[in-house]
Amino acid sequence: MQAIPPSESLIEYPSDFPIKVMGPTHIDFAATIVQVVQKHDAGFHEGKMEVRPSAKGNYTGLTVVVRATSREQLDALYTELSGHPMVKIVM
Repeated sequence: MQAIPPSESLIEYPSDFPIKVMGPTHIDFAATIVQVVQKHDAGFHEGKMEVRPSAKGNYTGLTVVVRATSREQLDALYTELSGHPMVKIVM
């Protein structure tokens, strides 16, 4: 991946940045995602998360709002979430 110069970034840092995470419905899904996000944003808490079950209840969608401080922070968070076995999609 090529580095994007700060002058060309569409995101101003620091800022609140929403990330959507989807995975199969599981009792521990939301709590697990909170733990992952807190590794990258120590100020994150459940109040900054919206939970939506799919129509049939097979999947759960989460929107987490992190305090983005750098491109590297967001890249590391996306990488960890995308590689987590409970996660199917990260946007």
